[in-house]
Amino acid sequence: MQSWLGLRKWMSKEIGLVIGTIVPRAMVTKTIGALIGLGLLAALSAAASDKDDKAATAQNVDSGSFGVFMNGRRVATETFSVHQSSTGSSIVSEFKSEAGADKAEQRSEWQMGPSGDLRKYEWKEVSPGQSQAVVVPNQEFLTERFRASPQDKELEQPFMLPASSSLLDDYFFVQREVLVWKYLASSCKPDKGALQCPLKQRVQFGALNPHARSSTSVTLEFAGREKVTIRGVEVEMNRLDLKGDSSTWTLWVDDQYKLQRILILGENTEVVRD
Repeated sequence: MQSWLGLRKWMSKEIGLVIGTIVPRAMVTKTIGALIGLGLLAALSAAASDKDDKAATAQNVDSGSFGVFMNGRRVATETFSVHQSSTGSSIVSEFKSEAGADKAEQRSEWQMGPSGDLRKYEWKEVSPGQSQAVVVPNQEFLTERFRASPQDKELEQPFMLPASSSLLDDYFFVQREVLVWKYLASSCKPDKGALQCPLKQRVQFGALNPHARSSTSVTLEFAGREKVTIRGVEVEMNRLDLKGDSSTWTLWVDDQYKLQRILILGENTEVVRD
């Protein structure tokens, strides 16, 4: 995907770095209920019994951090949180580089309505620059407003994408987790408290990369369950393959549908939940 190519190029330049069927054995009803509240897993409503969403009080769906490793060396960390309530959801993320003369820091906040449609997306570069961007719905499509610095004139770029489109920004890997949830909602079916997904059937998604100011099309497919080693421990997880125009990302999620690891093929790069 062009998004990662942009990230890798930016890292090398600015930081100076060396460079079938899925049947989860344990479904956590509370987690599924929260994802339904996020507006991405409405198809699972029959399987969820948690009805804690009585008010607009935000509940934590997921939070934590991902370490980004290139050639086995940790080069960056993303810290994130996902909250949902009866009025909508928010995905907040902060990306920081680990080394280099110009330490990089970027932040984003993705706000959604109850159905999962985008309300507003804000992206800020804290360092080494101060560029910023905002994506909002404009009638039936999306509009991005951006500026290279606070002093520059704001520019505007329209995209022929609906508000239901996914976001796959360069620096925020939690957005891939949200895409996985969207895939589960659209392609998988609940069966006796578990999910069943078709094996190796590609599903296409339109997406926007706000940092690169470009639209793209990606596919996601369930590749089965397999054993993977994370932090020296071998565990069995669900594998999904995310493919774009120029790259393939392998994603592993646990039985609570939380992203645990990403491997970017051919780039000697992986992302691992801390």
